[in-house]
Amino acid sequence: MTYDAVVVGAGPNGLAAAITLAQAGRSVLVVEAADRVGGGTRSAELTLPGFVHDVCSAIHPLGIGSPYLTSLPLERHGLRWLQPEVALAHPLEDGGAVLVGSAEETAAGLGDDEAAYRRWVGSLAERWDELAPMITGPVVTVPRHPLVLARFGLPALGPATTFVKRAFSTEPARALFAGCAAHAFLPLDHLLTTSFGLVLMAAGNAVGWPVAAGGSQAIADALASHLQELGGEIRTGERVTTLDQLPSSRAVLFDLSPGLVAAIAGEELPAAYRRRLDRYRLGPGAFKVDYALSGPVPWTFEPARRAGTVHVAGAAADVAASEAASAGGRHPERPMVLVAQQSIVDPSRAPAGQHTLWAYCHVPNGSTVDMTERIEAQIERFAPGFHDLVLGRHVAGPAWFESYNPNYVGGDIAGGSHGATQLIFRPTVRVRPYRTPNPRLLICSASTPPGAGVHGMCGHHAANAALRGVLA
Repeated sequence: MTYDAVVVGAGPNGLAAAITLAQAGRSVLVVEAADRVGGGTRSAELTLPGFVHDVCSAIHPLGIGSPYLTSLPLERHGLRWLQPEVALAHPLEDGGAVLVGSAEETAAGLGDDEAAYRRWVGSLAERWDELAPMITGPVVTVPRHPLVLARFGLPALGPATTFVKRAFSTEPARALFAGCAAHAFLPLDHLLTTSFGLVLMAAGNAVGWPVAAGGSQAIADALASHLQELGGEIRTGERVTTLDQLPSSRAVLFDLSPGLVAAIAGEELPAAYRRRLDRYRLGPGAFKVDYALSGPVPWTFEPARRAGTVHVAGAAADVAASEAASAGGRHPERPMVLVAQQSIVDPSRAPAGQHTLWAYCHVPNGSTVDMTERIEAQIERFAPGFHDLVLGRHVAGPAWFESYNPNYVGGDIAGGSHGATQLIFRPTVRVRPYRTPNPRLLICSASTPPGAGVHGMCGHHAANAALRGVLA
C-alpha cells in the first residue's frame, strides 16, 4: 500500500503530526518500536501490583495549555485532566511558597513580592491564550500579538539567576521561580533560562499543572484513538533501522532524536547534514525513582501535602548549585529533586489509602552514579519520616532510560540541550527546521521547535510543513 505519509515514532509529537495530516485528508501510517504508543507518556506498574507510575512525563501544564492538543476532542477519547488543589509547592527550611490556580492567589502568598509577581507572571497569565501560540510556534513567523510577545521575550532572554535577584526581594519568590527555571536542564546563569520559569508559572496560573486521570498513558491513548477515528493507521512493535523497511510514501516524518534520523535515512540525506545531526548537543541525563508508599508524604510545609508537584531543593542558590553541577559533569550532593504526587488527586494510581511518588533529578549525560540515597535524603530533609512509608522502589538511571527509549541518549529526556542557540535553532540552524535537505524527509520530534514538553506542537508544525511542501 502507498501512503501519503509514514510517521516513525508514536510519541505525542508523532501522533500529533499524524493527526494533522489525517485532518487534511492525507493517508498516514504510524510505526512504533515499542509495544504501546506513548513515547514519553507511557504508564506502567513499575513497583508493586496496583501502583500505576508515569514512566517519564507526569505533570502537564503544556498539555492542557497546548494550542493544538486543546483543539482536539481528546476528552471524547478518554482523556481527563485532574487539577490538584496546589499546582506546585516549594518547601524551604522555614516555610515555602506555592503556585496555585490564579496569579492573584499566588501573588498574595508571596508577601513583599506580591506586586512583582503580578507584574512579571500575572501579566503573562492574563494573556496566555495569545502568548501560547507564539511561544510554541515556528521560530521564523510574524507574531500576532507583538506587544504580548515583547512583554515575555525581553526578560525571558536573560539568565534566571539575574532575573530572580532583580525581580524579587524575598527568598520564597526567588526559590519558587528558580525551581521552575530549572526545568531548562541548564545552569541558571545561562541565557534564556528565565523563559522556562516565566512560561511554566504563567501556564500554572492560566491553565494549571494537571495530571492525566489513570496515568500519562491516557494522553497517548486518546491521541491514538482519535487518529484511528480519522482513518490513520498505527503499527507497534516494529523498530525501524532503515527506510527500506517502510512502505512507499510521499513523505516520512521522524519523531526521533537527530542521531537516529541520520542513521535511518543514510544516503537519502547529504553527508554534511548527517554530520550536523550527529553533532547535535545532548542535555543532562535524568535519574528517577518511583515509589510505592503506604501513605502520603509527611511534608513539614503543609501546602506541599496538597500539591501535585513539589520542588525539593531549598533556597534559590541551592537550586542553581544543583543545576550547575549536573550540567558541569558533577553529581550534586543535594540535588534539585522534581517530585510528582499524582495519587493525591488521582486515587486510581494506588490501592486505597496508599500512594505513588515520582521523583527525579538531573545528572551528567550517561552517568552511572546511583542517586537514590541523595534523592531520598532531600525528601527526608523536608518530610521527616518519608523512609518509613516506602513499600517499593523502581530506580531508573540514564542507561535505563536509553534502553526504554533509544531517543533518550545518555538519559537526555528533553530532546537535546537547550543551551546557547539550540533552544531556538534545533536540530540545526535552518529557516525551516522541520524540513531536511531531502524534501521527502522531515523531523517532528522534541529536537525541533518549540522543544520538550507534552504539547504536540513539534509534530503539528512539522506536518504543516509537509502539507505546504511535498504533500501540497
